[in-house]
Amino acid sequence: MMKGIKKWRLFALMTTLLVFLAGCGREEISTLIPAGEVAQDQFNLLILSSIVMLFVIIVVSIIFVLAIVKFRRSKMGEDMIPEQVEGSARLEFLWTAVPIVLLLVLAVPTVYSTFDLADVSTMDVQAEDGTSTHLTVNVTAALYWWEFEYPEQGIVTAQELVVPTDERVYFNLISADIKHSFWIPSVGGKLDVNPENVNTFYLTFDQQSSELEDGVFYGKCAELCGPSHALMDFKVKSVDREEFDQWVTAMQEEEPAAVEGDLAQQGEELFGADGLACISCHATSGAGGTGGVGPNLATFGDRNRVAGYLEHNEESLKNWIEDPQEYKPGNLMPEAASLNDGEALSDQELDALAAYLMGLSVEE
Repeated sequence: MMKGIKKWRLFALMTTLLVFLAGCGREEISTLIPAGEVAQDQFNLLILSSIVMLFVIIVVSIIFVLAIVKFRRSKMGEDMIPEQVEGSARLEFLWTAVPIVLLLVLAVPTVYSTFDLADVSTMDVQAEDGTSTHLTVNVTAALYWWEFEYPEQGIVTAQELVVPTDERVYFNLISADIKHSFWIPSVGGKLDVNPENVNTFYLTFDQQSSELEDGVFYGKCAELCGPSHALMDFKVKSVDREEFDQWVTAMQEEEPAAVEGDLAQQGEELFGADGLACISCHATSGAGGTGGVGPNLATFGDRNRVAGYLEHNEESLKNWIEDPQEYKPGNLMPEAASLNDGEALSDQELDALAAYLMGLSVEE
């Protein structure tokens, strides 16, 4: 008896917890709070399928309960045999037609949405001056970071995607190493990122990210890709078209803005010095092509996180530079000591590098 009571207590606790968790959700990362046309279409399909499944559960439960109550042995007796309905054309039609109707209710909008969301035929439409009428972003996934190239604008950034609101943004997805998956839960997705072929799709961003608590939407790798898969995040800043054009213009500057302060200037020298040679892996200008071994750092000072998930401050940055494997196991960034003749960087050198990198900004 006590065991039964304990089981019911556990069940009640889990049910209560489930109810509370059902109310959890953050606008910047929840699929249940859509912030774009694609996400809304997918959310509508989720609601439709849930309604159909709930309908089936309710009908089956009602029939089950009625059968138990109406035909229970204590009421009908031991020898009662229910009416035999084998071969009933009406019932045969009913339990054949109803599942078909339910499947059509699910299948028709699902197939329509699948083809509609996969339609990228307008991606290459050009205006009279030869420029594309839609923004296209080439996304390259690597262990464990993301690169975003804007081919029409001639700029490259990493870890933080910047897009205009209220218009379609097309994405060409490819991987630099193994299979990944591109997913912005609040806006739509996900789509595989393969090393062998380019996958293409589009998203729309209906809400400016500045309205969110963290000022960004959160993107994720949704395909298990290694020990730091869970840390392979990126952020999305959605802004109006005017602000986006201003950002593009700032990114198109061939040379990064001059650093300010003696400490930051010392960091700039260290960054390009032969010993560390950080510049050989990381570009500091948004203009130009792709191909860097590491992420482009032109907008590092504007980012929301260090290494995708650490707090964006100098302390986190210094810890990352000293020992990147501690924070993202399996990433390709070497320890600073291995590039500095086996000697760890001094506090002064770490402070200088942090000051320099935090000063890399294109936003006013």
